Amino acid sequence: QVQLVESGGGSVQAGGSLRLSCAASGFTYSSYCMGWLRQAPGKEREGVAVIRSGGSTRYADSVKGRFTISQDNAKNTLYLQMNSLKPEDTAMYYCATRSGLPYYGFDPNQYSYWGQGTQVTVSS
Repeated sequence: QVQLVESGGGSVQAGGSLRLSCAASGFTYSSYCMGWLRQAPGKEREGVAVIRSGGSTRYADSVKGRFTISQDNAKNTLYLQMNSLKPEDTAMYYCATRSGLPYYGFDPNQYSYWGQGTQVTVSS
């Protein structure tokens, strides 16, 4: 079955960096679009970055220029490099994908498989 396991979260000061990883298994990773989404306390889950199997990427305006999504198809692993972190980036971060037609967007409702999440906390 599809399994997504995130790691790499933690607590950093504003301006710092973190690199999240998502180990994927149970499906042909290279055939899927993958996404990073986040949910802050009291807020709805939102898309942050997505990547196609061919490597093209999209970013939410709030993270453009600061976050970079990438993947290693040989390792079935998705990454999110987060630089210049801000307190408003504090959230639980999830990697996600879906079965069927690949989805290259930010709507959380379009994703059917989720990891357990990794917490990112940015202090001012």
